[in-house]
Amino acid sequence: MALIAALLLAALPRVLTLEDALRLFRESGFDLLIAEAQVAAAQGDAEAGAAVANPQLSGSVGKSFGYDPSACAGCSAVAWSVGLSDPSALSDLISGKRSLRADVGQAALAAARHSREEALRTLSLQVRQAMLDGALLQSQRDVVRELAESSEKTFALNERRLRAGAISEAEVARAEVAALEAAQAADLAEQALRVARLQIAFLLGSRDDEAEFTVDPDLLERPLPPPPAIPPESFEHRPDLLAAAAQEARAEATLALERKRRIPDVALSAQYQQQGTGQNALQPPTLTVGTQLELPLFYRRSGEIARAEADRRAQGLAREKLRAQARAELQSALAAVEANRRLVERMRGRLLGRARRMRDLAQVQYEKGTSSLLELLDAQRTWAQTRSEYLRNLRDFWLSAFQLDAALGRP
Repeated sequence: MALIAALLLAALPRVLTLEDALRLFRESGFDLLIAEAQVAAAQGDAEAGAAVANPQLSGSVGKSFGYDPSACAGCSAVAWSVGLSDPSALSDLISGKRSLRADVGQAALAAARHSREEALRTLSLQVRQAMLDGALLQSQRDVVRELAESSEKTFALNERRLRAGAISEAEVARAEVAALEAAQAADLAEQALRVARLQIAFLLGSRDDEAEFTVDPDLLERPLPPPPAIPPESFEHRPDLLAAAAQEARAEATLALERKRRIPDVALSAQYQQQGTGQNALQPPTLTVGTQLELPLFYRRSGEIARAEADRRAQGLAREKLRAQARAELQSALAAVEANRRLVERMRGRLLGRARRMRDLAQVQYEKGTSSLLELLDAQRTWAQTRSEYLRNLRDFWLSAFQLDAALGRP
């Protein structure tokens, strides 16, 4: 019921900010809910591994045929017995096997919890990337719409000029083709934005196929953060590294447990039985205490120990591999942040403003009849390409910044 309630809560606001998206993902993201269920399963395994085996109670009753119990006092044709056995629970406790099983379960539980945090880290980055892609496509759609509106106005102006005999029909046709191409681009941009919205809704756990929302229009245009100061080995608290350390601890505990299992388990038992009473009873009241253990003459768990040793080595190597990968991800993200910062600052410095100014001047000159249609279309195309490139640079900068956060294991 809790999972169903969480899914129903995934209602998307009309304007979706990055903070809203991350909150909804933490509440109802499909993959995160699955990771939480895996943590619950690991917790159950840990409880089962640390459990004490229950004692076993047995009983039996029987009848002796062809026997006359009336021949003597206290005789009986009915035999019965009751027994109580310990399925190696006491031996398990004294030898330390139960404690080692508990260590294995706790280490596996810690690994599952860190894996859940790792899912939150990696999937949160996917949510951020999807939001950035949505914001980029939304802004590019606005650029294409603006270009389409400008092309439509130019086409209308040329139609009026044609009727006045000021221009040729060829120039009107050229303006019409430009307007139609801009309208086609606007439709394609709208379709791409629709797909991006569906991807965002899916990541957030929404089941509304018709979810309509607007990605925060200020997501890309926020002020750039200052260059980060990253101390060495600052990624050590990443959840995937912590999960790897927990898996290595689990492997160590498993190896110790397999070695301890070479000690035979001792099972204790007690049984009471009788058939009749007194000296003449076929089976006088009798209490029997016994023990049972396996004799390790032919096999001493060498295969299980070898497998546990191999698992320990593999987990250690996996942890070292993750540390090397984390270090590479950190350096790559730092380089990407600085490179994309320079691109954005160069765009904001002069390039973007000059492209817009060139377009505006070309529009005014064309309306006054002092420039050609080709010059106007070239200025509009240059501005649209420059604006789109600037938006892509912004998207790449913020993505690299979010990747840096993920590389550091930040929430």
